[in-house]
Amino acid sequence: MQNQRKIEILSSLGKLFLQASNVLKKGKESDHELVNKLVEQTALAKQQNSWFTDSSIQTAFNAWGNALNLDNLNAWLKAYDFDIEQKKVGVIMAGNIPLVGLHDALSVLISGHELHAKLSSKDRVLMESVLFILGEIGEEWKSKIKLVEQLKEIDALIATGSDNSARYFEYYFRNQKKLIRKNRTSIAVLDGNESKEQLEGLAKDVFTYFGLGCRNVTKVYIPEGFDKDRLFEAFFSWKEIINHNKYANNYDYNKAVYMLNKVELIENGFLLLKEDENLHSPVGVLFYETYADWEVLKDKLSSREEEIQTIVSHLNEATHTPFGKAQTPELWDYADSVDTLAFLQEVYKKTI
Repeated sequence: MQNQRKIEILSSLGKLFLQASNVLKKGKESDHELVNKLVEQTALAKQQNSWFTDSSIQTAFNAWGNALNLDNLNAWLKAYDFDIEQKKVGVIMAGNIPLVGLHDALSVLISGHELHAKLSSKDRVLMESVLFILGEIGEEWKSKIKLVEQLKEIDALIATGSDNSARYFEYYFRNQKKLIRKNRTSIAVLDGNESKEQLEGLAKDVFTYFGLGCRNVTKVYIPEGFDKDRLFEAFFSWKEIINHNKYANNYDYNKAVYMLNKVELIENGFLLLKEDENLHSPVGVLFYETYADWEVLKDKLSSREEEIQTIVSHLNEATHTPFGKAQTPELWDYADSVDTLAFLQEVYKKTI
């Protein structure tokens, strides 16, 4: 299948996502049967995973709808030629945020391979619905989409999970070519010159999806003398997040544990700000650390790059993510900075 046809399919999917998002926002049924089918599934998805809300699902639909436009798709696929022999590629998907496994699924299909998808129990409803719709839009892909419980006789694997599951995947699939992603998180680096709008963008990077994604900021580095009240002022518009039951339970639990251990905290009723050298903060908590010299900090962060998904900052526009954009990566902003499409090209070369 030539790239132009693939672009047409994905562009149609993108338009469908935007329509579904609009239906969720306005509560008005669409004229498009597939749009209505997807919207109907959101209610079941919320029952399946109470971290999924109308707002978070709508955010995911918007992100995918905006990403899958013609300009982005042409820019993404222009460097690849996938007229290759089909192989069976297994994908073990995460389910921490809505449709987090979709990029891998699309990459496998774009590359001409057969998708063997092991869906997460946390995001089964939405992913099943989207993959069904994808087969309806691009009928030539329908026979290439397999939903499986066990990955048998595959030629390659893409897997996302914890550090512990990664070790299991490495062993169990030791004879297959594989791309295995471990547990990562994202950080922000401030220099004190950020505008109010940039700090409000940082709030999106912290709170979107309740902070559960690998692209959520869980640690912020601030210069010595930085006024932390500026953070709380920028974060205030997210105060309603505490009304979500699971978030509130996490917030209350972590606050209680820290207080019992006499840990010094700054808090505003919906976020705990804790000074900590770790990068991965629990839900309801944002770690922070002060620094005196950016060049010294840069060296420190480079030694931990395998723990970091992205850095939100304006200190290096070439490599850092702008404030407020952590959860809207470009199609070519690959997880763990590993080019998934290049890996899938190699699947053919390594197995012939």
